[in-house]
Amino acid sequence: MSEEYPEEECGSEEAPAEEEGQDKITVTTTMDLQGSHFIYTQATEKSIKTLDYDYKRCNGCGICVEICPTDALELGPIHEIATGLDAPAVMMDLDKCTFCRMCSNLCPVHAITLEAVGEVPEEEKYPKYDTYVDINEKCLPCALCEGACPQDAIEVEFTFPKKEEIAPLKEGAEGEIEIDMDKCNFCGICARFCDAFILLEREPTPDNLVPFEQLLVDEDQCDYCVLCQDICPEEAIKVKGERPCEAPKVEGNVKVDDEKCTLCGRCQAVCPYDAVDLQKPMEGKLSLIEANLKECDPQGCRGCFNVCPSDLWYVPTDPEDPRKIAFVEEYCTYCGACVQACHLQAIKLERTDVHHTEIPETPWAAQWRDAIESLKTGVRNGVDKAVFRETETLKAQKFLGVEPPEVDQAKLAAVQAKIDSLMPALKNAKVRKLWEKDTPENVLIAVKKKMEV
Repeated sequence: MSEEYPEEECGSEEAPAEEEGQDKITVTTTMDLQGSHFIYTQATEKSIKTLDYDYKRCNGCGICVEICPTDALELGPIHEIATGLDAPAVMMDLDKCTFCRMCSNLCPVHAITLEAVGEVPEEEKYPKYDTYVDINEKCLPCALCEGACPQDAIEVEFTFPKKEEIAPLKEGAEGEIEIDMDKCNFCGICARFCDAFILLEREPTPDNLVPFEQLLVDEDQCDYCVLCQDICPEEAIKVKGERPCEAPKVEGNVKVDDEKCTLCGRCQAVCPYDAVDLQKPMEGKLSLIEANLKECDPQGCRGCFNVCPSDLWYVPTDPEDPRKIAFVEEYCTYCGACVQACHLQAIKLERTDVHHTEIPETPWAAQWRDAIESLKTGVRNGVDKAVFRETETLKAQKFLGVEPPEVDQAKLAAVQAKIDSLMPALKNAKVRKLWEKDTPENVLIAVKKKMEV
């Protein structure tokens, strides 16, 4: 499809002004489906903007729908999607989308990305979450953060040599080896260094993030070289044997994939060496509404489990714990996906802060301030949900030189005043209840009485 607009920046929240003498440009929009990616494109003679929505990565938090300045996005049946329906959580009305970057810059799970080439404003002209996850100098490294990450966003590369490279296995060696499990934190360094150590993996849970459950020693592969004792950071290994050489220094690199990382903080929580510095996109409070939990079936439904990017929900196993469902708020990113997925409306989310970059002074700055503020208040102000699209009739009138009829501003103001006077009645709980159960005649009488008050 294509539209004609005056020659100026397209895709901003401001509708292009039509001034005499401005050149016209053609705007063409297309949609394509590539695997799980919906590819939306807006092309002009000056620029090409591509919005990539990966519905498999989307968790249905609804933030993009809430902040969209043109009402171009619609949330699908999130509970059904959260419990198994293979469908996109968000659908777009391409006729309304202005490619303004709000959805891509404020998507907490990186399910939406936008690329723009040509004559377009710099990315710095648009705010985004001010977040980071940094591995500081305290990192050894070890294997705990990699195994605890629910998004597979961390990769640990050990660069020190393996034991067999500096001291090949000495057959027939005698000695003793002992592991103090009270000191061992399952860092995994010994298993990376020597094949004699076997780490048994486990699935991390919100109440126990450690990705290993046991450390064993295969003494057929051990020649009691004492080197493992030397490299253990917790002094949890004791060996009686003969040291063939000096132990290597523990070295390596930890890489964090920013596109996969959702800043849940599980890496920070599991790290025994305070080596992770992290700032989440939002702060807030997550709670359960006990009155709505009577019909909660966490084993059968699992909607909140399935959509959570932090994997923070769990079912208590302690027989003395009466709770049906629980969560570890420390890992919450306050995206709100669990709220959308719960068909019982038993989850409550309050956002208290949004960490974002500076909002530059641009024509669209006010809408960005309002959008970010609405993430805390839940109220989206100052948004014109109607996006101007020139109809074929208006195009024909312009071509023929026929001026469209002017709007009678006095009549428009009178209609608006009437609507404003009607709103308090429509918002009244008693009137709404009457509307559902009584006749139209009685409802009309009640509304008139309310308007007279």
